[in-house]
Amino acid sequence: MIKRTLYFGNNAYLHTKDEQMLIDFADKTKEQAKVAIEDIGVVILDAYQLTISLNLLSKLLHNNVALISCDEKHMPQGLMLNLDGNTLQQERFAVQLEASLPLKKQLWQQTIKAKIHNQASLLRQLCEDGLLDSPEFPFENMDYWEESVKSGDPDNYEGRAAAFYWKNIFVDIIKGFKRGRFELEPNNLLNYGYAILRATIARNLTASGMLPTLGIHHHNKYNAYALADDIMEPYRPYVDLIVRDLVEKYYSESWADKGFELTPEIKVELLKIPAIDVLIDGEQSPLMLAAQRTTASLYQCFEGNARKILYPEL
Repeated sequence: MIKRTLYFGNNAYLHTKDEQMLIDFADKTKEQAKVAIEDIGVVILDAYQLTISLNLLSKLLHNNVALISCDEKHMPQGLMLNLDGNTLQQERFAVQLEASLPLKKQLWQQTIKAKIHNQASLLRQLCEDGLLDSPEFPFENMDYWEESVKSGDPDNYEGRAAAFYWKNIFVDIIKGFKRGRFELEPNNLLNYGYAILRATIARNLTASGMLPTLGIHHHNKYNAYALADDIMEPYRPYVDLIVRDLVEKYYSESWADKGFELTPEIKVELLKIPAIDVLIDGEQSPLMLAAQRTTASLYQCFEGNARKILYPEL
């Protein structure tokens, strides 16, 4: 079943009764709303006077719901996950901790090859739709980089592909776009979408009994979700495609003067990320369910019962 993503941008009191989330709005003209907790996958809290009961918080975490809190700029800031998301938690932690360095490097190789493949597929799709017109194409470079990735990606083909990809994905709309967390719009849209994607992947990692902190490549000591950052890499182009569509729809020269705000309409589109259809192992599946298959296959690799992570193909 596809889990729901709930966004709260207005003041309200969130509590629970009979295994349902009850929403009492500060605006008394609105009637109380109810949502079955078992139907929820991600909750985004984006109002300073939101109140949530501890009982509800416990039930949400018990059902492996990922909770995202936002900062004063309405950007995702914090992520809360269940630490007991699998009945074989301790055993699975041990298997993950014992994974060898060569295995981690091989898994990272697979991850980067899948990421570059999906980036190239997105650019090809945009060209076939007549949306890109760049002297950089066709795509021999991307194909070569994908095929050349070695165990651990010591030659950083990920970085070479990324430079080419970001130079071209918005080339027909925004001149000189530069990808970076703190760079100009539409980076704010990308950041928001990636935060939702990260929460979705982290949620499924904990459900599969793994620690999202222990990455196969990312290892910054300040990063509590390094493994989620690893595994989400091949999924990023799906977010990029949604943002690209939003840019086409809403872009204007006025961006340079007043910026591009994350309006409710844009947030609604980005909140659909867990429900979009992706192709994985030859079958169409909602992204959230595909992420379950990806994280389950990752554990099988750690366990020695599989040699390949299942990633979607764009």
